[in-house]
Amino acid sequence: MRPISELLEVFHSCFHNPNPPKFFFAPARVNLIGEHIDYHGGDVMPAALDMGTLVIAAENGSNLLRLCAEDLPGISVTCPLDKLSLFRGKGWGSYQLGVAAFLSERGDSLTGMDLLFCGDIPFGAGLSSSASIEVATAVTLTGQKGSPDLAVLCQRVENEFVGLNCGIMDQYASACGKKDHAMLLNCGTLACSYVPLDLKDACLVITNTNKKRGLADSKYNERRAESEEALIRLQTVYPDRKYLCALSEEELLEAKSLFADAPILFDRAYHVVTEQARVHKAADCMARGDLTAFGELLHASNCSLRDKYEVTGDHLDALYDAICAVDGVYGTRMTGAGFGGCNVSLVKKSAVELFQEEVAARYQKATGLIPSFYLSGIGEGAREVKKEELL
Repeated sequence: MRPISELLEVFHSCFHNPNPPKFFFAPARVNLIGEHIDYHGGDVMPAALDMGTLVIAAENGSNLLRLCAEDLPGISVTCPLDKLSLFRGKGWGSYQLGVAAFLSERGDSLTGMDLLFCGDIPFGAGLSSSASIEVATAVTLTGQKGSPDLAVLCQRVENEFVGLNCGIMDQYASACGKKDHAMLLNCGTLACSYVPLDLKDACLVITNTNKKRGLADSKYNERRAESEEALIRLQTVYPDRKYLCALSEEELLEAKSLFADAPILFDRAYHVVTEQARVHKAADCMARGDLTAFGELLHASNCSLRDKYEVTGDHLDALYDAICAVDGVYGTRMTGAGFGGCNVSLVKKSAVELFQEEVAARYQKATGLIPSFYLSGIGEGAREVKKEELL
């Protein structure tokens, strides 16, 4: 992110607002482990990152919300507070104005403001820039710290105002993250606990395949339908189980004969059930600071997503193979929907530079694409920040 002095210059050139601005921040997130189980009643393990969306804001003495983006010169949106619904489902600005609209609907008193959006989340990397923008807008307009209520409101904005059918994990992690902690979050009930994450001599390296995720949506729907069909079969033996994640691996294996004619359905269920077990084992590893065991779980998760749920694809497979050939890696796995997007790795700090060099060379040789790397710590959830923190 550019120095705050430069960002303030951009703010004043956009709005010519003499009022002293305030600063609000909402982080990006990464899901450490627990992939493709949130819609099966499972617990996932996201964490807020250091990177995110910064909003520089000041009241403007009108009934207008005026929006600009630091990285989109010439793009601006102006909307009266009583016309917010006109931007439903529109382009840039709809996420922010949707948040304002839903806050107004629930009874919050809004005032005209100028908002400059700045950020260092790489676009299209699967780190949830949209949720970060929504949550940053919510804490700016309300002046409140991130909370579960704001996370739910922001998810509704994306579902009902923008028109994208996302779950709650992204907004919840951005709003409610805790520094140096991961979350054990059930996306259905919003039951959440925090797990200490002491990375010691390691850091998280997020690697973007830079492969457009063209198959992710269609395969997501296909995998969801397959695993839901698996649950229907299993409910003939376990009628009290509402979700796949409510079964143990032993129970699933005992019912394997149900899938004699459809082994692929068994594979889908097997990933879901064993991935849920890996999440809880990962929480135990974090609690005792065992990075080696945690890394092994990351590898096991990736192999299951590749072999049982089949959502990796050639580029993520090539990236995984490239990373596994490098020393100094505790563990690595794909994160997100799959078929492109990102991989998250736990890498020794002393090996990060060599990691980037060798992985880039191996991956480019295999695919012709150059990956991007992002290093991050585990950050705090959405909040107001002081200018001094940004210097």
